Amino acid sequence: MLGPRPGGTNLPCLPCTTLKEAETICVCCSSFDQTLMETMRISSFIKFNSFSLLSYSSSHSSHLPAKSKNFISSKSFSSANPIPSGNRNLSIVSASKDLDGPHHESSFQGSESFFRTVLANMEAVYLNRNPTAKAILERVGSVDNDQICYDHIAFRTFGVNGYGIDSMANFFLDFGYTQQEELKFPAKKLKALWFSPPRLPLSDGGSGVNGPLPRIFISELLVDQMSPKAQEIIRKYTERSGCGNKHAALASALGSLIWGKPLYSEFQHLARESEYAAWALVNGYAVNHVTISTHRLKSHLRNIKSLNQFIEKNGFKLNSEGGVLKVSPDGMLLQSSTVADSISFCFSDNITESVPCSYIEFAERLVLPQFKNLPEKEVMEFHRRDGFEVGNADKIFESTSKDQLTRRAG
Repeated sequence: MLGPRPGGTNLPCLPCTTLKEAETICVCCSSFDQTLMETMRISSFIKFNSFSLLSYSSSHSSHLPAKSKNFISSKSFSSANPIPSGNRNLSIVSASKDLDGPHHESSFQGSESFFRTVLANMEAVYLNRNPTAKAILERVGSVDNDQICYDHIAFRTFGVNGYGIDSMANFFLDFGYTQQEELKFPAKKLKALWFSPPRLPLSDGGSGVNGPLPRIFISELLVDQMSPKAQEIIRKYTERSGCGNKHAALASALGSLIWGKPLYSEFQHLARESEYAAWALVNGYAVNHVTISTHRLKSHLRNIKSLNQFIEKNGFKLNSEGGVLKVSPDGMLLQSSTVADSISFCFSDNITESVPCSYIEFAERLVLPQFKNLPEKEVMEFHRRDGFEVGNADKIFESTSKDQLTRRAG
């Protein structure tokens, strides 16, 4: 919500970090946080089901080899032989082969509604904190009859003591997502994994989190490569959260920091060493960005260059790192993103400052050469370039950097 904030800013503040605070007022700005209250209407439902999923994972993980807990090869199973998983059957397949494939039974077996509810609450927190993303989705939707599909949703994590990629990935793996390639970013001390979604029957009319299931992109900071002081700060807060890493999806859906508010001086220290680390400290498991799948749009905006022009014409700044349009070496994956919004954050020592929040990305996946002669109406998602590209992603990460935020303010 917008309004005067301590320090004279007019920025939306981060939701309170405890449910008790959220039930009364936002301690950051002394105003009622409507969005978090809406989220809390189903928080008990999410919490109950999340604990059930975690209990299932804990009770079964000890019987799995280390690799199979985090990676299930699509070659090991077929849709005719679903993997038994408690009271549901999950057919594990590769997105590159089966996204929008032939009609078949849903692998969610009744849990799809819950899964999409969690995604919807993650999205609600994201849109409440990021007015740029909300405005762009509305404007693109007005041109494209509100038929917007997400290419992927991204999260950032701390790679230490179980708070890294696995902490968020486990939720998606439980619902049939499949781990794909790892990407490494040595200069930023980061690594990432992406996960392809399970198959679902084709449906018409779904948009956003209610449309085709998106890929999931999760990165982590390699904390052990940071300075001793930075490691000390990060470990202090992750240890303070207790077992908070087991509830990453719940924290994201509620918009809450599992370790509470940090000191401003510690945020500043991390920002000097790693802007990624500072972002994760104040945003936690919140959605880092969602990505519009441009080639799935129906209007002229399906061409990413046209979409970029549309975005800039409407007064929004795009990330200029390496050029506005990021192109993979094979020329088949085209990406761009806005500069992140800033948000007013009240630190634990009662200092209120503006910090980077999230942004929105755009991706166009071109048709693979072997399918170039297919009629346009017959082209499906699996006919297009899949996966991610280190060079593109490295520049997209800069959407939350001080340099880009300064350029936006200029």
